Amino acid sequence: QVQLVESGGGLVQAGGSLRLSCAASGSIFSINVMGWYRQAPGKQRELVAVTGSGGVTNYADSVKGRFTISRDNAKNTAYLQMNSLKPEDTGVYYCNAANRYSVVYWGQGTQVTVSP
Repeated sequence: QVQLVESGGGLVQAGGSLRLSCAASGSIFSINVMGWYRQAPGKQRELVAVTGSGGVTNYADSVKGRFTISRDNAKNTAYLQMNSLKPEDTGVYYCNAANRYSVVYWGQGTQVTVSP
């Protein structure tokens, strides 16, 4: 099994930056894909960024050019660098991981609040 713990959220003014971390533990050898999702108040949870085992990345159109997902397998950690933050980026950010058997794991989430 895999456990994911997010950290790095907080309150920041528009235009600022935050770096989220996702520490993985457990059966991490089985992880193929890691990603970040977010859920804003009154909205459905949405994909922000994902990275596969081969280093391929995908981003939501709304964050392209501003956010960067990275993964350090040696440290068992995924990151989301968020720059030029906007108020509409506000939400709870969740780390996600999928194993080779398509079992999906979720972290508890970390709050990101961007003030105008």
